[in-house]
Amino acid sequence: MELRHLQYFIAVAEERHFTRAAARVGIQQPPLSLQIRQLEAELGGPLFVRLPRDVALTELGEAFLPEARQILERVARTKRRMQQISRGEAGHIRIGFAGATYFEPRIPAWIRDFRSRYPDVQLHPQQSNTASLLTALVEESVDAAFIRTPFEVPEGIVSVLVVDEPMVLVLPLGHPMCSRERVPLAALARDEFILLPRDISPALYDRTIAACEAAGFRPQLGQEAPQITSIVPMVAAGFGVSLVPASVSQIRTPGMGFWPIDAPQGEMPLAPISLAYRADHGSAALERFIAMMPSQGTQGTQGTQGTQWAQGVHGA
Repeated sequence: MELRHLQYFIAVAEERHFTRAAARVGIQQPPLSLQIRQLEAELGGPLFVRLPRDVALTELGEAFLPEARQILERVARTKRRMQQISRGEAGHIRIGFAGATYFEPRIPAWIRDFRSRYPDVQLHPQQSNTASLLTALVEESVDAAFIRTPFEVPEGIVSVLVVDEPMVLVLPLGHPMCSRERVPLAALARDEFILLPRDISPALYDRTIAACEAAGFRPQLGQEAPQITSIVPMVAAGFGVSLVPASVSQIRTPGMGFWPIDAPQGEMPLAPISLAYRADHGSAALERFIAMMPSQGTQGTQGTQGTQWAQGVHGA
């Protein structure tokens, strides 16, 4: 049984006439009659009663008609779905988020715009850390990931810079520098710094160390935080100070606050976010997602934005 057999049968059933049905499907009447006889032989009985002026469905034909329609509708629906997937208008993307990257405003805005434009593409978010997400990309358990850079790129992985996010200081209320509007890093040389373990977030760890060394001191390392969102309550609890991406200042906990770093614009510590994905991913939906990536602004604009986020939240 072929799809054309179903199409021919439905045409005859609806037209109740072989000649009109043949004209409808674009073939001659004799070949149409032959196709119907072949279908009847395969199904084991007649589908039509031949009358002088037209035809009528037999009991078998009445039972077969809704089944034939459902099959063709399912085939048409499947075809449309596959065409959508091939164009990137449907499907699914598993997206990883590392180091609270979802707090950076451009990322949720990007995802919101993509979902609005392609509602039939399902996005499946997964939260983890940079190291774990890179492994997941290689193992193909995620399709793309927002990660903190720089990092050692595994073979076959592509990364594209999304934004150079500025960093800000997290201080406990009562710290001597709380009275300042902007705090120089050098003023924290005697404080203990709360960092993420380097093996899960090498980019933030290395950039914090480098920023302190550029300010003239090697930071004293205190207790490590299990994840970036844990840093804020740990600072509030008095475990030390820290340096975090500016978008983390959206987390508010009593007993702490965020301060802009007092540094020349070109020397502001940054926490870049990149989108990483497999070079051979083969997903049209992911290609559309990548194509909608927001344009990268200048460092000067980003540094100013980070300062605005930090201003006014000193006494969280």
